[in-house]
Amino acid sequence: MKNLVVLTGAGISAESGIKTFRDSGGLWEGHDVMEVATPQAWSRNKELVLEFYNQRRKQERECKPNLAHQILVELETFFSVQVITQNVDSLHERAGSSQVLHLHGEINKAQSSLDPSLIYELDHWELKLGDKCAKGSQLRPHVVWFGEAVPNMLPAIQIAKNADIFLVVGTSLQVYPAADLISYIPKNTPVYLVDPNLPSNRLPRNATFINQVATEGMKFLKNELMNLR
Repeated sequence: MKNLVVLTGAGISAESGIKTFRDSGGLWEGHDVMEVATPQAWSRNKELVLEFYNQRRKQERECKPNLAHQILVELETFFSVQVITQNVDSLHERAGSSQVLHLHGEINKAQSSLDPSLIYELDHWELKLGDKCAKGSQLRPHVVWFGEAVPNMLPAIQIAKNADIFLVVGTSLQVYPAADLISYIPKNTPVYLVDPNLPSNRLPRNATFINQVATEGMKFLKNELMNLR
């Protein structure tokens, strides 16, 4: 089977009802991103950050995977599909994707604020002050905040290097370092980008831009991909 690598962004989750801050001028329900998604914000006001992510977690659990997620699962019949996602939600997994790498963490997990290797699955949506890890430190959301390193970038680069076909779905490649992944794709690998907005950065010469939302673009692309098996 050929390796089909898929980089997904906020656009694929937006069609399931998950809000994106980029669509509202950098605001999430009235909060500037720097107030709730940076290490400095955590140091300044842990309660606000926890509540913000509690609401994101609660909302995520009320949403369902959409057709774009489902098509990626269906493609596993014909390809070895590896999803690299910038999203912190679990919609790919809930749809049934078997190989998902989260670049920016997972909202349904918590991690120790002392030891990032201590990671816990959350079976509830609310994380509170006083919830602590095994070493006694406060638990924080298991997400990569602005200004933090992206630990899964190196494995993502290796996946991109082995791509026979590369899809970009629901992202206009404005978030770095994730946007750099296209520079690691093998030279003759077909690249397809599905998004309503044409990216401002330079695409590979052999890239095909599909100017549609994720669900419509993936319906079209599914048929195209059958010719590349």
